[in-house]
Amino acid sequence: MPAKLQHVNRRLTARERARHAKVRDAIVREIPPKRMPADARGGIAAQIRAEREARQLTWYALAKMAGIPNQATIRAIEQGKDVRLSNVERVARALGLTLELVR
Repeated sequence: MPAKLQHVNRRLTARERARHAKVRDAIVREIPPKRMPADARGGIAAQIRAEREARQLTWYALAKMAGIPNQATIRAIEQGKDVRLSNVERVARALGLTLELVR
């Protein structure tokens, strides 16, 4: 059985930081992050996220306030994914926002 490695916390050297940055950049080029849908950037999702961040709430805390059992639902709302309208209403109500249909 191999010996258990001990984790050591220390500051990286300038050379190590440069190497890590180079590796991160290469990974982002190879596997770019997903882009948010255009309609999620300035719509309901963005407003809910802005209000949550203004109140310094985590996804977990907001889910608890809204009575939603899973914090992943909050993340999905903020990312503009398909979620139940009832969950969006509960989150909006917990933040003191209202949903309104307009033409």
